[in-house]
Amino acid sequence: MKEKIELMISLPKIPDIELVALEGMDRMANHLGITDGKIGEARILITEAVINAFEHSGANKPNVLVEYEMTREKLIIYIRDYGKGFNPDDVEEPDIKEKMGSTNKRGWGLKLIKTMSDDLTIESDDTGTKITIVKNLV
Repeated sequence: MKEKIELMISLPKIPDIELVALEGMDRMANHLGITDGKIGEARILITEAVINAFEHSGANKPNVLVEYEMTREKLIIYIRDYGKGFNPDDVEEPDIKEKMGSTNKRGWGLKLIKTMSDDLTIESDDTGTKITIVKNLV
């Protein structure tokens, strides 16, 4: 039988709170014997997704819910905010040439998440946004 670990963390908006989500995932991986190399990209995914949720939710008192399901083979990450929602199709892809010549280097989060995920689902409406990220660990 495959061992599966689940964790749910509710994060308030305070500086560097995404580190709490990373610590939880790291402890789960350590328990299952998953190497740092296999979860390195997952750290980037979680950091970007949590920061995006706080930054773009539009909620007056933002709170982000992070849930994990982890086995030795797969990590599923759910990140939920309770903001105004958005249409993922309206998010422009960053242009590297334009960004390099600009003082605004931001705007890469969703692109990174799409590129580094093995599967990504975004559900968003006027009650908030939930993203589901799958990261294969084998």
